[in-house]
Amino acid sequence: MPDRDSAETGADVVLANARLVLQDEILRGGLIVKDGVIAAIDQGTGIPQGAIDCEGDYVAPGLIELHTDNLERHIQPRPGVTWPHDAAILAHDAELAGAGITTVFDAMRVGSILESKSHYRRYARGLASELLALRTRDILKISHFLHLRAEICSETLIEEMEEFGPDDRVRLVSLMDHTPGQRQFRDHAKLKRHVMGKNNLSESEFEAHIARLARISAENGAANEAGAVRHARRYGATLASHDDETAEHVRFSVEHGVTVAEFPTTVEAANACHRHDIAVMMGAPNLVRGGSHSGNVSAVDLAGAGRLDILSSDYVPAALLLATVQLAHLWDDLPRAVATVTATPAERLGLDDRGRIAVGLRADLIRFSDAAGVPLLRGVWSRGMRAA
Repeated sequence: MPDRDSAETGADVVLANARLVLQDEILRGGLIVKDGVIAAIDQGTGIPQGAIDCEGDYVAPGLIELHTDNLERHIQPRPGVTWPHDAAILAHDAELAGAGITTVFDAMRVGSILESKSHYRRYARGLASELLALRTRDILKISHFLHLRAEICSETLIEEMEEFGPDDRVRLVSLMDHTPGQRQFRDHAKLKRHVMGKNNLSESEFEAHIARLARISAENGAANEAGAVRHARRYGATLASHDDETAEHVRFSVEHGVTVAEFPTTVEAANACHRHDIAVMMGAPNLVRGGSHSGNVSAVDLAGAGRLDILSSDYVPAALLLATVQLAHLWDDLPRAVATVTATPAERLGLDDRGRIAVGLRADLIRFSDAAGVPLLRGVWSRGMRAA
């Protein structure tokens, strides 16, 4: 099945008798897809011959995912186990399509730590080339872009970023500083449990690892951050911050030209982002679970305070639509909730051809119903072709 950015599109599609989730309203009607784009929007419950009767289900834009670790999970399904990359990429692509995601920014870490027992080894350039080759072969179901997670606390960030260029579809670069003692890892005890469990380290190995990270950050941090910003501009990519904790962190984001904040950890940081028109992105699993698994600010609380702009599935692809429906119940506003996974990420990433149901835009669409807060996904189209 072709990658949904190719020239090939499906046959004409007519969806009828649906509740269309538009920007500011829900319209009972249908739409016509021609040559992969929305050609017409009609009002009413009529069902033309040959149309798909949506039986009153919602039809919304396909979901846009900015930050997901899902590809890495398929590449390494268990610690120490590496899966064939082409098979892993195709499984990841199919899983996202099955979750209603029609555009994904595949997150790949750049910036490694040499001679490390942890998982900070170099991999992004090779994996990106494999993904882009599959896209060239027209066998991916949905639209893929690259999201480079620039690890500031690393030894090889600049040289790894130099391996990418403007033709590699890098549309998002996030500045990720995992130096111990701050941001997501300000709690030493939680960091210890996370790192020792993930990397099978002894206590002495953990302490040596932390000391080494502190040294690497002191030696390379400032140059890495400046270099990551420079390369993001070279790619033409949007800049994102990561795990902002304080207003001071946000001040640095403003200086760099950041427009998206991934997972701020405190209300203080989220409020500062709001003051500077930086869109706050929170994890859908945080919202679904009612709180952060690492003890940071709750997405539910930020949503209630009007400080949540974008949702990301993070580590559970199916959470994206589920959280959207739950957010719609919280806000009593489905179009507003849907915008957090469609129109707003499209706008912030400069994708003006998708993210809304409007004539002339890509026919990236999902059909679903709401079963007491749990979505039942019944169809996914990417540029008018059935993807799930």
